Amino acid sequence: MQKTVFKMTMGLGIMVLAAQHVHAQGQNCAPREAVLERLHEAYGETRRGLGLARKGAVMELFASDETGSWTITATLPNGITCLVASGQAFEEVAEALPPNA
Repeated sequence: MQKTVFKMTMGLGIMVLAAQHVHAQGQNCAPREAVLERLHEAYGETRRGLGLARKGAVMELFASDETGSWTITATLPNGITCLVASGQAFEEVAEALPPNA
């Protein structure tokens, strides 16, 4: 179950990162500790998955079972974390996608 969620998370994260170039100077970036504190304190989100992205970045998925909110972040090698995507209605699934999906 967790492997499927992790694979789906990785695929989504890679697609999002490939679609937009992350800039550390952007408004949606801050030191990692500050971002994690904000996600936990304000939204109740905890880390659900992670993986390596382009240029040495670490992609992570955070989500809250209580509120349904979710956030994908990318942490750059310099320790700056950028918000890549966020949304509502997070749901953990255990079903495998067909091989050609």
